This record gives sequence, C-alpha cells and structure tokens, in this order.
Amino acid sequence: MNPLPQSGRWWWNVKAEKKKKQEEANVPVKTKIQREIIAWFWVGLAFLLINGTAGQARVIPSGSMENTLLVGDHLVMSRIGYDAGVPFTNWHVPLWRNPKRQQIVIFKPPLKPDETDLIKRVIGLPGESVDIHDGAVWINGTKLVENYTTGPSEPAPQGLTDVKFPYVIPESCYFVMGDNRGNSMDSRFWGCMPRKNLIGTPVMIYMSLDAPPDGWEPGQIRERFLTYANAVLHPGTVRWKRLFRTL
Repeated sequence: MNPLPQSGRWWWNVKAEKKKKQEEANVPVKTKIQREIIAWFWVGLAFLLINGTAGQARVIPSGSMENTLLVGDHLVMSRIGYDAGVPFTNWHVPLWRNPKRQQIVIFKPPLKPDETDLIKRVIGLPGESVDIHDGAVWINGTKLVENYTTGPSEPAPQGLTDVKFPYVIPESCYFVMGDNRGNSMDSRFWGCMPRKNLIGTPVMIYMSLDAPPDGWEPGQIRERFLTYANAVLHPGTVRWKRLFRTL
C-alpha cells in the first residue's frame, strides 16, 4: 500500500522546492543583479584564460601558404606550451616548447610586431646553415625534402633584402618560409623569426570559405560580415571537404 503523499519523501521534496522558489522570489533585485555580474565575470575570466594560454582562432588572408592552407581557411591555433599572453594586447611570454622542422607556426612579424600575425613553416633551426639554390632548400649542405611546396625555392631578389646565403641562423631564432615559394614574404626577405615572437601552431581547419581575400583583411568588418552572409545564402562557397582537417 503506497504511503500518503504528505507522509512520503516526495512531499518533502515538493515542499523544499516551493520554499526555494519563495526564497528566490524574495531576493532583492539588487542582489540578483550582483549575482549575474559575478557569474558573467567568471565566464569572462575563463574565456580570457583559455584565449591567452590554450587556443585561439585565426583566418588565412593571403595565399602564401598555398596549397597547404587556402585563403579563407579558419584555423584553431594551440598556444599550449608555446606562449601565454593577455588577449587583445601585445603582452605575451614565451613558454617551454620549441617548434620542430617543417612545423607550421603562427608568430608576430619580426619587423612590425604590432601588425597582423604571420603563418609560415619552420625550415631551419637555431645554429643551422641554410642555403637556397637549384630550386631547393639545403640545410647544413643536405637537400631538404619538401613535398608541400608550390613552385621552386629561390632567394629573394637582390635589392629587396640583406639576407645572404648560406645563412647561419642565430640562437633562439628560426628560418621560416611560406609553402607558396613564389608568393611569400618570409625569412628570405627579413631574416629569422625570433623565438620570442612565436605564438602557437595551427591544429585544425574548422571552416573554409571560398571568398575574395578582401573579406579576410584585418579591420574589414563590413566585408567579413558580407562574406559570412553570402556563405549562409550560398553554401556552395563552403569548402566542405576541408572542414575539421587536422594540420
């Protein structure tokens, strides 16, 4: 025989729930607002922590890394172990991990660190000798096998750079190049990438849109909004086969 609701545990649960709702209803509006502010503060703090130490998103605005990365590729970047910083500022601290040869990296431009971050591939490591001739890259006299490049590897034209080959990479520096060798401003033009400029490495393409480069240039908010709106109206501009591709 079932017990009466008033004498069972169910009844006490109902009473406790009603009491809780009554107490919430009696909470002053000022206290509710304070609770909301505190809750959103912790949400914001968590976002800043993840954004500053774990990962960020990036979009490819140029063809310097084709065909590995295409204009309009949206990347998830990992900072874990490489760098920690304060979001929306230029303040950051290098961490313990160092990039490996042929790893793709994202970094602050060596000559103009306040400008948009760059993405290139690590070719030479600290202390190594890099030479470029016969359409290829040579590390310490050994030809580097590269199956990801577009076009032959050539030094920068004379008069556009002070970099001379063979080039000995200084300590705490890396020689980086774009995969699209005929369309990349890289270490051939401005020298090595200091380790302190390294931010992280891309790990996955989470979205890719076939759209004009103007939509991905920094500060072009209107053009970017129109690009995303066009993708919603015309799903064919989405490169579906590239989504969630790991790097």
